[in-house]
Amino acid sequence: MNPNTFSPSTHSTGSSHTSVAVDKKEKITVIGAGAFGGWSALHLLRKGYQVTLIDAWGPGNSRSSSGDETRVIRSTYGSNEFYFDLNVRALHLWKENEKQFKKKLFYNTGVLWFCHEEKTPIVDDSIPFSKKHGMEYEYLNQTELQKRFPILNTEGLHHAYFDRDGGYLKARDATQTVTEAFVKEGGEFIMAEVVPGKIKSGQLECISLSNGQQITGGTFLFACGSWLGKLFPEILGNIITCTKQEVYYFGFPSAMAGAYENFPVWIDADGRDFYYGIAGNAHRGFKIGVDKRGEIFDPSHGERIMNPEVFTAAREFITHRFPGLKDAPVLESRVCPYESTPDGNFIFDKHPEADNVVFLGGGSGHGFKHGPALGELVSDVFTGDKIIPNLLLKF
Repeated sequence: MNPNTFSPSTHSTGSSHTSVAVDKKEKITVIGAGAFGGWSALHLLRKGYQVTLIDAWGPGNSRSSSGDETRVIRSTYGSNEFYFDLNVRALHLWKENEKQFKKKLFYNTGVLWFCHEEKTPIVDDSIPFSKKHGMEYEYLNQTELQKRFPILNTEGLHHAYFDRDGGYLKARDATQTVTEAFVKEGGEFIMAEVVPGKIKSGQLECISLSNGQQITGGTFLFACGSWLGKLFPEILGNIITCTKQEVYYFGFPSAMAGAYENFPVWIDADGRDFYYGIAGNAHRGFKIGVDKRGEIFDPSHGERIMNPEVFTAAREFITHRFPGLKDAPVLESRVCPYESTPDGNFIFDKHPEADNVVFLGGGSGHGFKHGPALGELVSDVFTGDKIIPNLLLKF
């Protein structure tokens, strides 16, 4: 298990590139319409830039890390206050834009952490930040946990923490809605594959599109998730690792539908597998995700077919922790590719050889929820109002 999924390193990577100011007269091309690229394009547009957004298969497509139906949103990051604060801002922006979009995207079900030991650093170390923001967690001992959630088997758990401010987001719907808002507000969206051109005199000359177009000049923001390492193998090939992460949707019994539908988002903090789930999941079934890093995966050509061994282990877990789901039918299975960095931190920096190329990525399995805040940060950095925080991965 790579613990960086839940608590990225707090080690500062340092960088000679801390400023990426871009003149308002300069056009910006964003490659990738996922959570990072879409929100960045929208925020940059709202700051007055001329922005073009490009994606090979469209926002929320099934190959992307921003696809699938739902994603967890939680602020718990151990001792990493930077990501806690980033998510607090993201949560505010999700709610604010939800009203502007006139579409419900955030479901405040809360997040229930299953803690196996007396001390669980991923949660315990975030408690001071939760108090600072008025977002305190509720401690539930085993007896209280069983009483409140009778469908749960508490065997092996020491206690649980309930984060009332978390929940889940409609992922595919949100990604598509952001792009729709971007176009409605005056941005240009193009569905095409992108191939970077040559770098000369410290500048990327152009990008070529599969529709025959060529875009020259301006600044290029590459926010294309698992494809970053493929487009820039010399720079990111050993930094971005794409793995196959499996998700299953189980059908719960009709007689207890309400209990399962209304169960909060949950995370099993066993320090090993970190199974997580979204119970109601917009009426698509009881979702369980496998967060333990899977096999290396090709996001373009990899088959979205379940691994029998991974599935068997997940079913054993769900049967143990939620006994009412024993022999529950599998309604769907999905593959959610993770594009992970070595320390779990997001990437945000200039290309070391091209001043007009900026990288944004490395979601590392916890990036989707941060989209609005990260996009806002990108726009603030581009306008020169902020510099890139040291805790983001840089070269």
